[in-house]
Amino acid sequence: MLEEKIRERRMTLEEFAEYAETFARERGEPGTLGLRHLQRLAAGRKPSGEPLGPVRAVTARLLESIFQVSIEELLAMPAPDDGLVRIATAEPPVRADVEFAAALDWLDDRAGWPAGTSRTKVRSGLSGLQPGALLDRRAVRTKVGRRQLVRALAHYYRGEVDGYGMYRAGFGGQDVATTMFGVSEWWTAVRPLADGGERLKLLQENGNTLPMLDGAMAGAAASKLAESAALGVRVANLPLYRLLGIEQGNPLAGTVGLVPFVEYALTADLLESELVDAVSQRRGGLPLRDEYLPDLGAVLDLPARTCAGGVLALCAIARPRDRFRGEPDYALLVQERSGHVLNAAGRLAVIPKGFHQPLNDLRGDVAVSATLLRELEEELFGRAELDSTTGETRAASPMHPGRWSEPMRWLAAAPGRMRLECTGFGFNLVSGNYEYASLIVIEDEDFWPRFGGQVEANWEAAGLQLYSSLDGELIGDLVARESWSNEGLFALLQGLRRLREIGGGRVDLPAVELSGL
Repeated sequence: MLEEKIRERRMTLEEFAEYAETFARERGEPGTLGLRHLQRLAAGRKPSGEPLGPVRAVTARLLESIFQVSIEELLAMPAPDDGLVRIATAEPPVRADVEFAAALDWLDDRAGWPAGTSRTKVRSGLSGLQPGALLDRRAVRTKVGRRQLVRALAHYYRGEVDGYGMYRAGFGGQDVATTMFGVSEWWTAVRPLADGGERLKLLQENGNTLPMLDGAMAGAAASKLAESAALGVRVANLPLYRLLGIEQGNPLAGTVGLVPFVEYALTADLLESELVDAVSQRRGGLPLRDEYLPDLGAVLDLPARTCAGGVLALCAIARPRDRFRGEPDYALLVQERSGHVLNAAGRLAVIPKGFHQPLNDLRGDVAVSATLLRELEEELFGRAELDSTTGETRAASPMHPGRWSEPMRWLAAAPGRMRLECTGFGFNLVSGNYEYASLIVIEDEDFWPRFGGQVEANWEAAGLQLYSSLDGELIGDLVARESWSNEGLFALLQGLRRLREIGGGRVDLPAVELSGL
């Protein structure tokens, strides 16, 4: 009912949130109503899907004053119009069910199974799954340390490819090794984003050139679907960019194709859980990896596999001097990934972090900066309609300046307020993904007093942590934590390395020393 009442006023949710704030000030109401809070109230549930808790009394009084309707009525479903004759129809399937059905059909096709086989297998798998056991398994997986994965993959990929190696760096006396694989040129050069220098091109591929799934991979895919259904993991079968080729001297130049999300989720993404389970159970054998990424040559043979990618950034926000905190610094944002995400669940990562994928402009969205800005809006500035897992994108241009959040509009209003840079690139040997490590620096310290209270992580994060760029001791402890995802730690170190070069007196951190290949 609340959403219907707002639409009757011909307002967007953002416009109504601003109106409610003005209404409260003018009438001396103590309640406040931010955009994210309003979105949750209108949806009737939290972004995670959980029911809403009790509405704060001051918020309830504010809404009741505006609409002259009780809060119970405002949060109820709208009553049907008795003056209309309604035809009873079956409720249409929710989007999650449609996407899941598409994944089952995809699996039948790619495994060469008769239609309906995957449904039977997943149904059988679900009947034997206990939610408690699945949660215990997930807890065990999150306890596998990052360095354990590094050692396991270093042992598995014992061959060498000339000029390539795994990313290593020193930080404050620590020697940090990761599963990121590449060449030193990808880690030493900093490349500005959103300045016309990005030259990734979309190629239209003719048909599916990827091999059929063998029995082991198909069986693991069916098990993954059953587990995802039991745990409520969000999967939206939208297109992903697939890397086909890249210039070694400039990772922002190359070619990409398109694959449905399920092609990645039920092939390459299975390698992570197989590896983590093998390490936690101390058992040998990685049959899926043996089939899909058996050696470093296969990692670099991009046309022969699904090489999906991600874009993630260390976000550093300039803050003025504070009587409690001290001298001017940068606020550095770190997230703990929630249990509802597909990969790196429960692990630390920088934020924003998202898949490299288009919304509805296949060629226009191919730039790395397009994904980065979209994820910034979605994950930190409250643009829930950009979340591809929750609904269809109805806007012709979702990232049109006219639809930007207030913080994004302010950042774009004057040059020099925000810096976007690509600080590194590499292939994550955990799943073979390509990753663009980036840095977002909000240089204008007026941003924090204006919008710091509106910076809030979305459902993909279980929590948000704040660190000061002047606190080398705490950041040293942060780097040492075993719960990092490898791509997240890679982006953190590369971001800190660059921030130390450009941050001046706002930064007091140890140097990040890259190790030679």
